[in-house]
Amino acid sequence: MAKLEKSILIDAPVEKVSAFLTEPANWPAIWPSMLECQGTDRAPDGSHYTAVHWVYKMSGMRFEGDSDTVEYTANQRIATRSCGGIENTVTWTFTPEAGGTRATFSVEYVVPIPVLGKLAENAIVKANEQEMDVVLANLKAALETES
Repeated sequence: MAKLEKSILIDAPVEKVSAFLTEPANWPAIWPSMLECQGTDRAPDGSHYTAVHWVYKMSGMRFEGDSDTVEYTANQRIATRSCGGIENTVTWTFTPEAGGTRATFSVEYVVPIPVLGKLAENAIVKANEQEMDVVLANLKAALETES
């Protein structure tokens, strides 16, 4: 299982950053390999989605799956887990810092290509790590330029 974690300081309040990421329809706008994403079930209080359907591209291959929210603390933490498509756990944490928000993006996943071996897995992990930088930069740009 691969694990990646990175963070970025965003000049926007925690509530704004959390609200943006609580809406799965926003994810493809910041995540280049996320082709489609939509919430399918909402929490009874309407605060977040408890289930998400996604379509993702990894190393030129298309994967489709569903994720369930396994942890949600308003304006602090969102964690989802998927057992289909690409087995993964994605966690976002939000911490107030310097008048803005420190957004931390963590992902644990199983590379779904065991036949290609360790060399291919290492290349995929490296590509995903670079994409994580893009996701965070896109998130920062989206939230700092919104009016």
